[in-house]
Amino acid sequence: MDLQVGLWQKQSMKLAMTQELKQAIEVLQFSSQELASFLEEKAAENPLIELSSTNIKLVDSRFSGLSRAKGQKKSQDKNWIEQIPAQTETLPDFLISQLDMKALPNAIVKAVQLYARHLDANGYITIQVQEAAKMAAISEEDAEKALGILQSLDPAGIGARSLQECLLIQIKRDPDAPGHAEELISRHFLDFAEKKWRGIAKKLDISLQEIQRVSDYVQTLNPRPGSGFMADRPQYIVPDLLVKNHAGKLELYLVENQVPKLRLNESYASMNPSGDASVTRYLKEKTQEYYWIRKSIESRKETLLKVGAALLEKQRDFFLYGKGHLKPLTMKEISDEIGMHESTVSRAVREKYMETPFGTFPLKTFFTTALPVRSPGGEEAASSAEVKNEISALVSGEDKRKPLSDQAIVAVLNEKGFEISRRTVAKYREQLGIPSSSKRKRYE
Repeated sequence: MDLQVGLWQKQSMKLAMTQELKQAIEVLQFSSQELASFLEEKAAENPLIELSSTNIKLVDSRFSGLSRAKGQKKSQDKNWIEQIPAQTETLPDFLISQLDMKALPNAIVKAVQLYARHLDANGYITIQVQEAAKMAAISEEDAEKALGILQSLDPAGIGARSLQECLLIQIKRDPDAPGHAEELISRHFLDFAEKKWRGIAKKLDISLQEIQRVSDYVQTLNPRPGSGFMADRPQYIVPDLLVKNHAGKLELYLVENQVPKLRLNESYASMNPSGDASVTRYLKEKTQEYYWIRKSIESRKETLLKVGAALLEKQRDFFLYGKGHLKPLTMKEISDEIGMHESTVSRAVREKYMETPFGTFPLKTFFTTALPVRSPGGEEAASSAEVKNEISALVSGEDKRKPLSDQAIVAVLNEKGFEISRRTVAKYREQLGIPSSSKRKRYE
C-alpha cells in the first residue's frame, strides 16, 4: 500500500448555514403570533429596534366616552350584561361550598378539602386513599368515608378514580337509570365498551335490545364532570391571508395588522459622542441585525403571497364553490409554480391560515393526495377530501342494524369509479372519527 502525506488545494461549493440564513428560515415558518413574540424579544434585546402596533388606534380626546353622535341608535350600545366578568369560581371552591361544616368532624372536612385540591381537569382524583390518609393524618377508613362524601357532591361523578367509577356514581344517583345499567358497568365494563354484547346477553339472560338501551343511556352521562370548571382562555386563529370573492373575481390580501411594524431608532443609531470603538462596533452590529430582520420579514411576506396566489389559481373551484370542490394538489406542484424549493413551501404553510368565503382553513388543507377515478372520458384524479365526503355520506345513510363494513364501502366506491383499497378506507374512516362497523351496529 502506497501512502503519501502532503498538502493539496481543492475548490468546492457548499451552502453555509449562517446565523442570518437560519434566522430567515425561522421567520418564514413563524405564525403571526410567533412572529409578534419574536419581534418583541428582539426589540427588548436591541435598543435600535422600535415596534409600533398596527391594531391600536388613538382616541380623540375632544369626544367624551359618554357622548353619542346624532342619530346613533341606542341598540348599538353594548348590553350591560356583556360587561359582567366571567365566573372565576374554581372546582375546589364549588365543592367545598356544598359541605355542611357543622355536621361533619373537622378531620373529615380537611380530608374532603384535600381531595378537592387533588382533582385533575376532568374531575378525577390524583391521589390514593392511603396517601390521602397519611397527608390528612387520619385512618384509611375515615379517608374512604371522606372520599364517599366528595363523590356525593355535585357535579355527579366528581372524585372518581376511573371512568368506570365515574359512570357508576352517576348511575347510582339517577333514579331513572335503566335496569341492568349498574350491573353492566360494574361487572362487564370492558366487554360492554368493546361491544361484545352477545356474550353478556347470554350470561345475564337479557336481550341485545336491553343492552342497546343501556348503551344509549350511558352515552348521555358525563365522562368529564370537572371539565365545566376549566379556566383555559380560548385560543383564537389569526389568518395570514384573506381571499375575497367580488362577483366571481377572486382577490388575495396579506393580513398584517397582527404583526407590529418595525422601525429603526435613527437618533440612537447615530449616538456615540465619545467616539468609542466598542460602542461604534456595537451600534453597527445592532443596525445590521435590524436590517436582517426587516429583510427576513419582507421575504416572508413575498413568499406567503406567492404561495397564496398559486393556491388561488390551482384551487379556484374551492374558493368559488366550497370545500367539496378541493382538487388534488402537492407542495411539489406549488414549488414548481413559484420557482422555490419544496421545503420552502412546507415552511411557508406551517401554522398559517387563510380566511376564505367559506371559513378559515390551515394552508395545509389545500394540499391533498390524489386517487385515480374511472370516468367515461378516461382516468381522472380525485382528492382525499372528496373520498372522505363520500365515506361520510355512505355511513350516515347506512342501515345501523346492518352497517357497512370497510370492504362494503370499497365496493360502493369502486362502483362510483374510485380506485381505492380497504386499508385506505379504514385509514380515512379513522381520520373522520367513524368507528368500525361492529361498533356502529345497533340492536333495535
